[in-house]
Amino acid sequence: MVYISDMNPRRLFARKRRENAPDGAREKYYRVYVTAEEDAQLQARAAVAGDITVPRLLFESAMNAQVRTGAEWKGAVAELMQVRADLGRMSSNLNQLAKFANTEGQFPAQVEEFRVLFVGLVPQISAACRAVAGQ
Repeated sequence: MVYISDMNPRRLFARKRRENAPDGAREKYYRVYVTAEEDAQLQARAAVAGDITVPRLLFESAMNAQVRTGAEWKGAVAELMQVRADLGRMSSNLNQLAKFANTEGQFPAQVEEFRVLFVGLVPQISAACRAVAGQ
């Protein structure tokens, strides 16, 4: 099977249809119902992709490893939110260390370096969470 990502860019859409299956006929097919507006969008995307057929466009898009479903995006957002929550807990621990250091009169330099890195990282993670969530 040849995927879009595996092909030479000059030959990317040299054919309108896929090559014959090496092990015989393809026995399974799927029927997809779309609205007239969705059909127009699919036709336009197929034309832009190199005048390929809509079924080929749908197949290649579905087989593309970089395409993510809504559930996969939600999982990624949940994971980013978990990382953000963990970092929040880490900051709480860092504050406890700072309080201890203030009462004892000693504050290790490594903790200060960690705090600086942490403070710079939180806004980046928050921005990534918002970007993935579409906000």
